[in-house]
Amino acid sequence: MQPCLSFISLQGKVKDNVFVNVVASIQYRALADKASDAFYKLTDTRKQIQSYVFDVIRASVPKLNLDDVFEQKTEIAKAVEEELEKAMSAYGYEIAQTLIVDIEPDVHVKRAMNEINAAARMRVAANEKAEAEKIQQIKRAEGEAESKYLSGLGIARQRQAIVDGLRDSVLGFSVNVPGTTAKDVMDMVLVTQYFDTMKEIGAASKSSAVFIPHGPGAVRDVATQIREGLLQAAHQ
Repeated sequence: MQPCLSFISLQGKVKDNVFVNVVASIQYRALADKASDAFYKLTDTRKQIQSYVFDVIRASVPKLNLDDVFEQKTEIAKAVEEELEKAMSAYGYEIAQTLIVDIEPDVHVKRAMNEINAAARMRVAANEKAEAEKIQQIKRAEGEAESKYLSGLGIARQRQAIVDGLRDSVLGFSVNVPGTTAKDVMDMVLVTQYFDTMKEIGAASKSSAVFIPHGPGAVRDVATQIREGLLQAAHQ
């Protein structure tokens, strides 16, 4: 005989006090060799099956939390099928298949579950974003530190090159011009650079006004200050 299909819906309360609507699908058929039992022993087969389904589901669901009900719906369907097999075989029926096809929580509970899930995902996204920004700041700081370090090396090498060049010029001039001392040559070089700088400032189209002491004594003071600064840098 072709199996009959019956959908049974009932409401139950799970362990964490949430009401859910459970829909079960039952496929059953009358056994050929027990056709008389199936015809005479039961007047309402669907109602009898529904009673057993209600009994098993209402005994199983309250033991589980809401999440566990979704995870263990196969075990619930198996428990329903085993109970129906034992009960309905005495009436000449065979249970072909039992499925829990739907578990529907209350609409407010479903909305709350969605909000909890959304909040958890937003928290994970915020943590990932903060971690990415942290990595960017660390890398930016490392890059700035490396840039400043290399810039410092470049300035140090530039100053060392200037000092070396001045030293070579002074020594060469002293050798080629008898009677001059290294101090004389150094003063001349520094004064020359001083006037070259003044010329560049005056030639610049957008230069700002520069007020500095000017005069023979002032030039001598500037030369002394520059010389002392360069000698100190060379010493360091």
